[in-house]
Formats: sequence, structure tokens, C-alpha cells
Amino acid sequence: MLPVTTRMKFDDILQMIGDVGTYQVFLLLMVCLTSLPGGMISLSGVFLIAEVDHWCAVEEWENDVSNCYNLLRSSENDYLQCIHQYRESSVPKSFDDGETVHDECVKYDTEYPDVWSKDYFASNFTTNTTSCDNGWVYDRSQYASTVTGDFDLVCEKKALVETTQSLFYFGFLLGTIIYTISADFIGRKFTFLISIACNLLVTLATAFSKSLVMFGILRVLNGAFNVSMFTAATVIGIEFVGPSKRVYAGVLISIAYGCGNMTLGPVAYLFRDWRMLQIVVACCTAPCLLLFIILPESARWLISKNRIKPAVEIIRKIAERNKTTDKLPPNLEDILVEENKLSACEERVTFIDLFRTPGLRLITINTMFNWFVNTLIYYGLSFNTVKLGGNDYLAFFLSGLVEIPAYLISIPLIESRLGRRGATCLLELIGGISCITTAFLAEGVAKTTVAMIGKFCISTSFGIIYIYTAEIFPTVARSAGFGLCSTAGRIGSIMAPLILALGEFIEFLPLLVYGIIAVTGGLLVLLLPETRGTKLPDNLSEYNGQTNRAYQAEPKGGERVCIASRPLKDTDIEQAGREEGHVGEVRL
Repeated sequence: MLPVTTRMKFDDILQMIGDVGTYQVFLLLMVCLTSLPGGMISLSGVFLIAEVDHWCAVEEWENDVSNCYNLLRSSENDYLQCIHQYRESSVPKSFDDGETVHDECVKYDTEYPDVWSKDYFASNFTTNTTSCDNGWVYDRSQYASTVTGDFDLVCEKKALVETTQSLFYFGFLLGTIIYTISADFIGRKFTFLISIACNLLVTLATAFSKSLVMFGILRVLNGAFNVSMFTAATVIGIEFVGPSKRVYAGVLISIAYGCGNMTLGPVAYLFRDWRMLQIVVACCTAPCLLLFIILPESARWLISKNRIKPAVEIIRKIAERNKTTDKLPPNLEDILVEENKLSACEERVTFIDLFRTPGLRLITINTMFNWFVNTLIYYGLSFNTVKLGGNDYLAFFLSGLVEIPAYLISIPLIESRLGRRGATCLLELIGGISCITTAFLAEGVAKTTVAMIGKFCISTSFGIIYIYTAEIFPTVARSAGFGLCSTAGRIGSIMAPLILALGEFIEFLPLLVYGIIAVTGGLLVLLLPETRGTKLPDNLSEYNGQTNRAYQAEPKGGERVCIASRPLKDTDIEQAGREEGHVGEVRL
């Protein structure tokens, strides 16, 4: 029988010098600083492009309406009473379930007096209507200004609201591609610096948009650089944490991201002008530039680029901060050189390989769909928060607040008897049922409570699906699997605002669609294998019930050379050993 030897990997070195020592904790906290503005930017569209109450403006009463706006500084009730009296005099109205509904897109077609009188009603003179040829009046009781009002995204242009929201999440998809290429070419650290600088500049520039086209282009770039910034920082932070603690590191970063979402509510309340809100959020991003000085380059990337000495320096720095220098192997540099050489022997997998066999194909499609489900529902419920009735800022704050315990509970939940599969299934089912129930509830505490239950469940499921995906794909296919699933998730975020537009036709339809999709995803999870307590597959052949063994022949000079990385028979190994004059190494 051939001897089997093991080679030390980067993760093994991390375990020796501390999985999550003082230095790694410090790095994670620094990464969390990036998550705060990242979370704020990701959902800022809720307030930037908020839909506000509006009606046709009357040119003759323009100065009177301006005087009403001035009352808002002293009394909101006086302001509402003032501004609504002009609406009553000029806009058609109807009744729906006992409530008065004013038309938003037409006014009575008549000659209006230059001086308004409380006894004047245009309906007394005509029943004919006309479009809003003089623009619109926007209620400023909750928002001083919005993109919707500044660019008149109402009536025939109302569909542009959801389209503009989706553009930002298209930027997420674009940013994922940019990060993947840039991080491999120039490294995580420089990608991080460029992403922060560009994100800061684009966020700031958006506040000075002169047209909807300019705003849309900048929002695409904002989404791209925001996700690239967040991903680069997260990768740097997590890569220095040992394998046994990465789940906790991921949860910590998710909590910081949720805190960013939660913080956005109070900040938007204080700065109700969308342009000023953008400037404030940009200022929150500025301190992240200092992290370039603090964060090291990814040691894994340095090793992959054969820059061994800088990688050794970073590892020694971690050991010094953790006070574990005595545990470093004396031949550290040789170990890293060896890892770089042998990495070329490892199985190379593309996303196409995930669809070659029926079993893995179904698992890939199912997992992708569940990423789509979680992202779609998460962003859909986040945007729908301000449509629950009541105070928009408070509702959004609560929506962000429920994410924190949701991420915390994800760890004990997946380690319970439910496992990864059972927990994901249960959470998506409850989340889906909550969406369906919310769709048919009247505005009030009950509707908000049920909606928050749905957001809680989907946030928890979102945290679990990351861990589940990392375990369900073979080691060699993990990056390809994550890439596909992330892409499916980005498509979900793009679709979320567009589905909300269905509410213009049937009010309860968006939440009903979200609910049905979530329940479907929850049921399909049951078809996935459970990974809790199981040995994770390393390669595709092993995943399909085979053993893929890579053979390295070691010439007399001591340098190991990769002979093959396909499934090898014992006769192949013996023959290769005879050709080299010795027995080779079998690495399982």
C-alpha cells in the first residue's frame, strides 16, 4: 500500500497561530466599518425615490401653495390643512370603501381665479378634466424632496420609479463582475481602495444629478462600486480567520450590514432632502479610505501570485499580534512555495461542470433558485416597508432592527435538529406565508407586525443560505457555485422593485407573488441534501460517488511535479512510480 502524506495549507497555518486572535478580531471590526455605509447605500433608494402624495398644480395658485410649504416649519397640521384646501378646490375625487380618493393625474378643465376662495370649487363649473399641464404639487410632510418629485416620476412616468430602483441592483451584478476581474488582477487591497474612492465620488455626484438619465447612470455605478467595496473588505477580513470561525465572522459582518440599514432610517428622518441625504451617506463612506492603511493584502492572493515574501511578512505580523510566533513552522516560506506549486495540480472547475451530471445539475439549479428567492423577498420587503402605512422612517428602522436578531439566531438554528435544510425550509415557508397574510391585512399594527415576521425569517434564511451553499458544493467547485448563486441573487434584487410595480394594477399582488415564490423555494429546499454533520466533498468525482486522487511524483531533486489530476487507478500510480524510480505521493 502506498504511503499517504499530508501537506500543510494556509488554513493549517492559521489554526497554528490562532483561528481568530486579537489581530483577526481587529480586522473584522475594521471591515464592519465598511458594512455600515455599505448597508446604508444599498437601501438608500427607499428614501431617494420614495413615492409621495401628489396632485395637479394650478398655475394661478402657485404662490399660495408656496406659503403653505412655509407653514411646515411651525405646524404640520396647519400645513396639511392649508395645502389640502387647494386640492379640494381643483381635483376630482371619488370614494373607495368610505375613504376619499383624490385623482393624482388630472384636474378640472376650467379658468381658475387668481385669488383662491374657500367657497370656490371647480366642480361647480365643469365636469371636464385635463392633464397636469402645469406640473404637480407634492406633499412634503414626510419628504422635503425626492427624485420622484424633482423629475416628476408620476402618472405616465410612474413606471420609471421601479425601473430606476432596479438600475441600482443591476449595478450590483456589474460590480460582482468588476470585483472578480479586478481582485484577481491587482489584488483585494487595491480593488478595495479603488472601490471606496469611486463609491464615495459617485455617491456624492449623485446628489448633484441634473437629469433622470444622469441619476440613473450614477446609480448603476453606485451599486457596482458599493458591492465591490463591501465584497473586497469582507474577503480580506474573512480570509484571515480560521475555517472553524468563518461562520461567526460572516454573521458579524451581516449584523454590521443590518446596522447600516437600521441607521439609514434615523439619518433619512433628519435629512429629508434626497440630495442632502446622499451627501451625508457619502460622508459616512469617507472614513473607510483610512482602512487602506490598516488592512493588509490578502495572503492567499499573494501566494497565488508567487509573492511569497510579502505573504510571509503578513503571517508573521498576525502571529506577533496574537503572541503565537513560537507556533510558526520554521520552514514557513518553503511551505508557502510548495502550496503555490501544488495549487496548479488541483482540479479546475468552471460553472459548466456544475451542469454535467444530473444530480449536481439539479442541486445547482435548486440552490440558485433559493438565492433568487431570498434576495428577491429581502429587497422586496425592504422596499415595501414604507408602504405599510404610518411613519415611513419608523417602519424602516424596525425593518432593519429585526435583521440583527435574525442573523444571531441563524447559527444555533442550523446546528439544531432542523439542520441546514430544515431551517431554510421552515424560514422560507413562514416568510412566504407572512407575505401572503400581509397582502390582505388593513394598514395598522397587525400588518406591520406580520411584515416584520416575514422580514425576520427571510433575513435569517439569507444568513443560513450562505453557509449551506459553502457546504453543498464540492471544494473545487465552491467558487463557481457561489458565482452562479450570487448572479441568481442579483437577478432577484433587480426583479424586486419591478414586482412591486404590479401593485399599480392590483394592490395586494406584489406581496402575493413574493409569498408564492418564497413558499415554492421553501418546499424545493427539501430536495437538497442535508450537510450538517456530514463530510464535505472535495471534488466533483467524489461528489458523484467516485474518488478523485491527484498524483505528484517527486524527482530526486525534491521538487514535486503534478503528473495527473484525473481519477487514477492503482496501476497508473504504480506505473508512474516505476517510471520515476520511486513511490509517489497520493494526496486524497
